[in-house]
Amino acid sequence: MPLFKSNSNDTSSAADQHSGTSPTRTKSIFSSNRNSSPPQSTNSAGSGFFSRRRSSSSASSDRQGSGKSNGFLGMGRNNRLDDDPSIRGAREMVSAAENAEKEADRALIEARQRVKLAREHVQMLEREALEDAKRAKAKQAQAKIVSKSAKGLGRHGV
Repeated sequence: MPLFKSNSNDTSSAADQHSGTSPTRTKSIFSSNRNSSPPQSTNSAGSGFFSRRRSSSSASSDRQGSGKSNGFLGMGRNNRLDDDPSIRGAREMVSAAENAEKEADRALIEARQRVKLAREHVQMLEREALEDAKRAKAKQAQAKIVSKSAKGLGRHGV
């Protein structure tokens, strides 16, 4: 019988088969089972894939009353894992890496400050050299003027 195709011949034979068990039931796989009576609870444990083991012993009530849970899939916080040498070693390595990053950040900041100071020093030297060059040029111009005025001296034959 096709899943999604409806045929009048198939529906009549299927309706005859289902009419004896439940008159309100539809033949769709997505419809819910609407019985007028609530489902009967049984004490037998289910054997299906999704069934859970349930016991009526006092041990299960004691376990539920304790309030402790192992978390999702039993991977909750466990104090014994905190003492594990591999976990402790991993935490120490992470801490050491964090400290190394902090030191590297400090070194980077210090290096940037030194570069900034060096550039400022170079700019200051360039300004001083430019000022020195201007003074030297002015001095040269003054020396040329003095030299021209000194040419007239010595005409008496000295």
